[in-house]
Amino acid sequence: MKKVVLNIMVAIIMVAVSSYAQQGPPPGPPPSPQLRLEQIMSKLEKDISLKSDQKQQVQNAYRAFFESVEKLRAAQPEPPPPHMPPGKKEDMDKLVKARDERIRKALNPVQFKKYLEIEKTMRPSHGRPGGPPPPRN
Repeated sequence: MKKVVLNIMVAIIMVAVSSYAQQGPPPGPPPSPQLRLEQIMSKLEKDISLKSDQKQQVQNAYRAFFESVEKLRAAQPEPPPPHMPPGKKEDMDKLVKARDERIRKALNPVQFKKYLEIEKTMRPSHGRPGGPPPPRN
């Protein structure tokens, strides 16, 4: 009987330790707007042939977008809620639409179509509403 109780205790401890070990570190702060801009421009330059004036216009569009997002985030209570509150999504959608419109004017139709495909891959991944959160790796 003592062996059975001991085995159960060991099993419980092992489950507790393994579940704790599987939790990843808490997410850190998001990258700075400048770092994000550099990463995005690097990806776009690699995948889309941008002329120097197009590159400058795309950079300006993203820089203005990131500044607007920072202002929007500054208006939110701390810490930010897990899901964007109603009204905030519409604000963010307006910023994205304005950014993409500026970029559309800078690029030719073929480049813009390719940009839209690339932009989808650069979006941060979030859990689907009602679904499980994305895995932490």
